[in-house]
Amino acid sequence: MDEILQDDERLDYLLAEDLRIIQSPSVFSFSLDAVLLARFAYVPLQQTGKIVDICAGNGAIPLFLSARTNATITAVELQERLANMAVRSVRYNGLESRIRILNDDVIGIAAKIGYEKYDTVTCNPPYFPAHEASEKNLSEHLAIARHEIYLTLEQAIQSASELLKQGGKAAFVHRPGRLLDIVTAMRANRLEPKRIQFIYPKEGKEANTLLIEAIKDGKPDLKVLPPLYVYGADNEYTEEVRLLLYGQNG
Repeated sequence: MDEILQDDERLDYLLAEDLRIIQSPSVFSFSLDAVLLARFAYVPLQQTGKIVDICAGNGAIPLFLSARTNATITAVELQERLANMAVRSVRYNGLESRIRILNDDVIGIAAKIGYEKYDTVTCNPPYFPAHEASEKNLSEHLAIARHEIYLTLEQAIQSASELLKQGGKAAFVHRPGRLLDIVTAMRANRLEPKRIQFIYPKEGKEANTLLIEAIKDGKPDLKVLPPLYVYGADNEYTEEVRLLLYGQNG
């Protein structure tokens, strides 16, 4: 086990999927947002299906998706260190034949891996404006992952559209405050929002996360799903979230 880990990395369990993932407190660790997106997104079940995860980080979403589908998954991550962590996690789980990790820029990626070839694109993009990065005490890896330093929301949405075939689906996780920006950018790039779900820390609080899925060249018809609450009144995970994180036996 030790030879696959570097520096302060650790090997964590993805309990619901019975997989392992390499994480680092100083470089990158996935959040609940990745779990939520991977369970929210439509996935083709057949082996001929093709999925791309952009802004892949350490590969959490491709690993989660691999438990839901037999489709091939391509993950694109700009940062070499994060992509390397993802490669080692994929290898550790024996998923090399199903998950391909690319250390590359999301901007223009369709020109390299194919325009309009994919059934699903998932994306957990940087949430915050680039100028805020200087105000945070973050490592370079975390700053790039969380702030729009090398990739804006609009650029991520454009890349998703370029990758998707007609009728393909793009699923994003983001902050509710960017909802109108997301919808505007999606519609400008032939993506019609079809499903949205708001995530709340607990009942009585404002939503702090949103999940949104759009269909390329789809007809307008937006469905708002029931809210999901992360914590109950006892400050423990709700049953729905526990199921997402730990599976039936959690």
